Amino acid sequence: MPSPLRPDQRRFPLHVHISVMFTCLMLLTGVLLGIFNYRQTTQIILSSSEKLFNRIEQDVRLDLHATYEPIRHLLSLLADNPAAAAPDLEQRLALLKPFSQSLKDNPNLASLYLGYGNGDFFMVRPLRTPDLKTRFKAPDAAAYQVWSIERNGSGSQMHSQSLFFDQDLNVISRQEHPDETYDPRTRAWFSSARSDSDQTTTEPYIFFSTHNVGTTLARRSGENAVMGADLTLAELSSTLAKHVVTPGTEIVLFDAQGNAIAYPDSRRLIIDDQTARLIKAADLSPSLGALLGNPPAGNRLEGAGRQWIVARSRMQEGGPKGLQLALLVPEDELLVDAYRMRWQGALITLATLLLCLPLGWLTSRILVKPLRALVQEADAIRSFDFNFPASRRSPVLEVDQLSVSMARMKDTLASFFQITASLSAETRFTPLLERVLFETVKIGQAQAGLIYLRENDGDRMEPHGLVINGAPQPLPSFDVQGHELHDQQSPAWLQQLSKADNVVTNLGFEHAADLQKVLLALECPRVHLIGIRLHNRHNETVGLLILLLADSGQQSDLEKLSPDRIAFLQAVSGAAAVCIDSQRLQARQKQLLDSFIQLLAGAIDAKSPYTGGHCQRV
Repeated sequence: MPSPLRPDQRRFPLHVHISVMFTCLMLLTGVLLGIFNYRQTTQIILSSSEKLFNRIEQDVRLDLHATYEPIRHLLSLLADNPAAAAPDLEQRLALLKPFSQSLKDNPNLASLYLGYGNGDFFMVRPLRTPDLKTRFKAPDAAAYQVWSIERNGSGSQMHSQSLFFDQDLNVISRQEHPDETYDPRTRAWFSSARSDSDQTTTEPYIFFSTHNVGTTLARRSGENAVMGADLTLAELSSTLAKHVVTPGTEIVLFDAQGNAIAYPDSRRLIIDDQTARLIKAADLSPSLGALLGNPPAGNRLEGAGRQWIVARSRMQEGGPKGLQLALLVPEDELLVDAYRMRWQGALITLATLLLCLPLGWLTSRILVKPLRALVQEADAIRSFDFNFPASRRSPVLEVDQLSVSMARMKDTLASFFQITASLSAETRFTPLLERVLFETVKIGQAQAGLIYLRENDGDRMEPHGLVINGAPQPLPSFDVQGHELHDQQSPAWLQQLSKADNVVTNLGFEHAADLQKVLLALECPRVHLIGIRLHNRHNETVGLLILLLADSGQQSDLEKLSPDRIAFLQAVSGAAAVCIDSQRLQARQKQLLDSFIQLLAGAIDAKSPYTGGHCQRV
């Protein structure tokens, strides 16, 4: 504990020492630095971020339009080809040349195909990579695959086959698919295009054959056919990568379901677990998750430990519900000039401080030393080192008061942690109750302690433990009875405790009721009673803690009943209540699990005549 205060030491409030020294300094520094930083930073934020985001949004819109619009024109031209209405494969092969040329001119096209009302299907797919050739078992010289499905008039028989062509469109191989079950009439692109006179676009998805992100554009061709085109969207990721203005920029294009369609690192778009699926845009980074999960009202966002400048916009292209663009740029990366000005302000502040350094050094040398000692003591307490030496007394009144309060706090925390650790270590219910009584009686310097616990879900409190003069006592020997918490016939101290979290009162032998034998054992006709309600995590009363202190009529009794002592007892009681509630809950869970196992065993034995009661015995 701090040493006693010497009479010749004078202590003054801390503000007397520092107000004169720092008033002029802080006023000068604050005015100069505030005006400089405010004007320059505000100008940069307003002039750069909004223009930059508008330009990026416009570029993405143009790229989306340039991706979709040529394919729409292509479908409009090819849909009117007479061969599209051909009834069989031989005549439909006339489409191979225009289809192959279109696929060659549009590298983003994954395939072109026709679906018919009778279930026929005709597709031309370019085999641009060795992986595609391996997947479809195509010859090395194959450049295109023609997949054909033909059904008879009744639709009961189907002929599915693949023809492979080289660059000159010569047939080099043929494969039969006897187990094929594909029917274009069941696909969304077919049904939507048949019911719409205009072109339709599906929501982006993952192509099964190439594992690329893409979409399907379709339109009606004649009366009975629908022409479709699978368009890959890989180039959109490349477009977004061009707009990564800073190393930490996050930019993503996503659909109405939140699936990421384009991202600078396109390898992260597809999650290959059991089935390939698109990653959610919110899962790409914590900052995107913060933006999409809880959109800010303005253009500023705090997430992932940084400040972000954000923008969101909706694109009409990309499917029935369009796409959305989200852009986040770290403020510290975008506003480099603003932070450069901040450093300039810091230099101005440093120059000002240097002018005031001699005066500040002389004064701070006197004031900082006891504060440093307090900081070290606080660090020791934070590290749960309660044996660190207490700091010396200070000539500053507020610092000295803080030192004394910290020493008292350290002693209180040490006692509290020691008690809660011992309570938490106890795994059996009855010894736990005894430990709670012993510890609280010791803290309160009481001669006796009694604990009541609530039974079931009612208000009745039943006694579960009694300690007198440091030794546990059997409850039946003292005729301690249970009581209803809100019963008007209950003792006066219990009625007071039913309306408050704690109560401190005097109790004489004539008003002790069922506690009279306890007072006889204490050989004390009058006691101080401290009652504390035990609350669980849900703030429900699970029991009562009663401490009895002999009334000696001396001043020391008042110290034992001081508010800080009662608060400490209440804190320890709160920790004890949680431990008690946890133990009782664990016991109930075990009973529930045993009952559930017995129920299952009985049900199995009752259901099956062959177990012979084996499950119940087990």
